[in-house]
Amino acid sequence: MTEPKWLKDAIFYQVYPQSFYDSNGDGIGDIPGLIEKLDYIQWLGCNAIWMNPCFDSPFNDAGYDVRDFYKVAPRYGTNADLRRLFKQAHKRNMRVLLDLVPAHTSDEHRWFRESCKPQKNKYTHWYLWTDSAWSWQKEGFSLIRGASDRNGCYLPSFFASQPALNLGFARPDPKQPWQLPVDHPDVQAVRREIKNILRFWLDAGADGFRADMASSIVKNDPGWKETSRFWREVRTLLDQRYPEAALLSEWSTPSAAIAAGFHADFMIHINDTAYDALFRQEIWRNHWTRRNAPSFFDKQGKGDITAFLKPFLNYQAKIRRKGHICVPSGNHDISRLSYGRSGRELELAFAFLMTLPALPLVYYGDEIGMKYLRHLHSKEGGYERTGSRTPMQWTGGKNAGFSTAPKSKLYLPIDSAPGAPNVEKQSRQNNSLLNRVRQLIQLRRSAPALGRDGKLTLLCAEKGKYPLVYLRQAGRQRYLVVLNPSGQDQAATVPLTAKEKPKKRIGRGRIDFLPHGRRTNLIAGPSGYGIFQISEDT
Repeated sequence: MTEPKWLKDAIFYQVYPQSFYDSNGDGIGDIPGLIEKLDYIQWLGCNAIWMNPCFDSPFNDAGYDVRDFYKVAPRYGTNADLRRLFKQAHKRNMRVLLDLVPAHTSDEHRWFRESCKPQKNKYTHWYLWTDSAWSWQKEGFSLIRGASDRNGCYLPSFFASQPALNLGFARPDPKQPWQLPVDHPDVQAVRREIKNILRFWLDAGADGFRADMASSIVKNDPGWKETSRFWREVRTLLDQRYPEAALLSEWSTPSAAIAAGFHADFMIHINDTAYDALFRQEIWRNHWTRRNAPSFFDKQGKGDITAFLKPFLNYQAKIRRKGHICVPSGNHDISRLSYGRSGRELELAFAFLMTLPALPLVYYGDEIGMKYLRHLHSKEGGYERTGSRTPMQWTGGKNAGFSTAPKSKLYLPIDSAPGAPNVEKQSRQNNSLLNRVRQLIQLRRSAPALGRDGKLTLLCAEKGKYPLVYLRQAGRQRYLVVLNPSGQDQAATVPLTAKEKPKKRIGRGRIDFLPHGRRTNLIAGPSGYGIFQISEDT
């Protein structure tokens, strides 16, 4: 299998299109607005964009309920606008990944409307329908009954307005004839159509896809055997016809996702708690209330870095030279990185993300410390997630520079707190979070040792202890990373001799080195960090 050459040095930026930049004054972000801001993303140092769904939709789930996979939603622009985005990004040596939603469609999709009809037709089996409107719960699946004249209940993938596409059952129940096997002709037709969608947008200039709910497409599939088989078919298609196109997954089990053919998998909050242990010990069902158990990057200094590093390194060992892990600052489904943290604490988190041997991703606005607006009413199925989807704050002017529309017409409210961060102000401040994030990205891109493929050696990384210290190396280039998120001085001993001189490249706070023979004692000040290039006296 091949890998896109550009993926080696990729630093992703996630754009939530309806909240990024409004170019026409209707209160909703759009594709022409994103094109206008490409220079900003490039200035920040990110060279790849993942954009949330931009296809035609009734927006019951913010675009994850697609009504037409071949058409850009009119509120964002046109297909021609999207093709222009690809071209403008490529002129800047940037890549654009679209969001693929293969598990379901909107209930307003033409395919589903046809599938709802009692008369048998081409689309009858394109969705998961039981054989009776009086069916009760089936194997843990939710059922929606009475939605049409068809004698059956359909299975939703998430919300009721998102009927699940039929990519088959790995183990159909013989007593349930509506459960079709993966090799059924109608199931195969759905799979071909998903590949047609991929081809359509890749031919238009897209650079790949992030696959939503990638592990859930085949039902009753223990070990994801048939799910993986489908994605390997997709990967073969890319390798043969689009070798520079990337495929990223929302799976959060990198060993399984890479084996299934993905180039990279997001290590996030689903399937395990490793990511939560870094930044977000939160409970969805309790309205994003902080848990008593703190995250490692909380200033209490009571977190456990091994809760992340142990599974991360385990995954890395399993996927070595086969694929990669993407660790994001956040995304549209979780609270903002800034939730409960100061700008200095955010800087520490970014120092970690930009020195980890993984693909980093910056969620729009995290680079300026945009806040999670906790008490907003749900918008387009956002519920607790809505507070992480508010408009990008560009300036200190009207609507934070997001839109010229009246306040009442904005997609979501702007953060109205005094001193709310914005790009314009922070870009002029040398020590702002924005400029620090930019410097961290520049350092990563200039130093192979800090990149995706540099060697990682943990020097101080124990349960319940601070600081976190590790060495990154590529060839003869070496960098020492010291991170102390806690609010107290923390000491450590590292295997550096007096001849090995740490030269600070970027940092904040106090890091003192006290050479002692073949080892060096260090003290990291409260909420302090440093990234040091190691040179040796000769």
